[in-house]
Amino acid sequence: MPPQREWFEKDFYQVLGVSSTATDKEITKAYRQLAKKFHPDANPGSEERFKEISAAYDVLGDAAKRKEYDEVRRLGPMAGGFGRQGGGVPGGGTFRVEDLGDLGDLFGGLFGGRGGRRRARGPQRGADVETEVHLEFADAVRGVTTTVHLAEEGRCHTCNGSGAAPGTASHTCERCGGRGTLDDNQGMFSLSTICPVCSGRGTVVDTPCPTCQGTGAERRVKRVKVRIPPGVEDGQRIRVKGRGEPGQGTAPAGDLYVVVRVAKDARFGRRGRNLTLSVPITFPEATLGTTITVPTLDDQVTLRVPPGTAPGTHLRVKGRGVPAGTRNGSKPGDLLVRIDVTVPKHLTDEQRAAVEALAAQLRRVPAAGEAAS
Repeated sequence: MPPQREWFEKDFYQVLGVSSTATDKEITKAYRQLAKKFHPDANPGSEERFKEISAAYDVLGDAAKRKEYDEVRRLGPMAGGFGRQGGGVPGGGTFRVEDLGDLGDLFGGLFGGRGGRRRARGPQRGADVETEVHLEFADAVRGVTTTVHLAEEGRCHTCNGSGAAPGTASHTCERCGGRGTLDDNQGMFSLSTICPVCSGRGTVVDTPCPTCQGTGAERRVKRVKVRIPPGVEDGQRIRVKGRGEPGQGTAPAGDLYVVVRVAKDARFGRRGRNLTLSVPITFPEATLGTTITVPTLDDQVTLRVPPGTAPGTHLRVKGRGVPAGTRNGSKPGDLLVRIDVTVPKHLTDEQRAAVEALAAQLRRVPAAGEAAS
């Protein structure tokens, strides 16, 4: 994709809090921590910060985009006048980033080709697409393969993307010579703009296709299967390479980014890779100890509650949390069972008498030489 003005103005490494030499894993780890912290659902009012973090990861999380971003940032001093009046143009002229048809052409002309020759514009990579998928809690924990439906512009089925009506053909644009851009040489700078005759296609259609009206594309819905890995969290973005908008001609398609939304569960909560569950027991059970049966994602397990268990105590069932992931050597989480002691609101006369007798026994001070009960 061509460089964006934002690339000159923002340090995406600083946004994510990593160095410019950070590894892909370090960048992904930093993004996930920040996205979780500033997600609007968890931190209302942080929408702009969340968008800034996502925009930074869109570039640094893609190897090709990151390489291009680093190159653009390296050439920053040569582009010092971009977006400001009266700077950077020989002869005292002015220009703005908005006036440039394609910054990629500018840098290709200045620094990319041998002898200062500019590259042809060429087919453009397809745009990235973002959508959401809503999952039940158990599916997010276990992992699932689901299908998302996307509205996209694909090649017209009538003209196969040429834009010309069946039986007719397109011809090379005379204005731009088939390059799709017009050059405006200003000394060492070679500016380019989209050709207004062919709109950057490089070809002109005399008899437009009746289906797409000469655009070569039509809107349709496509189904894309997406593999959701085990343990995905709410707000996490999953990249599906090459399933975004199609590129021009032979250029590659963009990527699809799927934002996962996870529903709440009536029984289980989540703490990292551990699942949490609250189980009520009575005061006698907490005092004397008991055996309880608790649910897991797959079945039920029996758990021993030791005598004298205090309210809020957590008992651990190993390996019954979020299953092990397929990456980074992660291990399965545990099930953390919180013990809640229930206090009855209504007692019978007999029950009240028993509780009062117990209270009296607990308050009784042992006599000298008498063992405490």
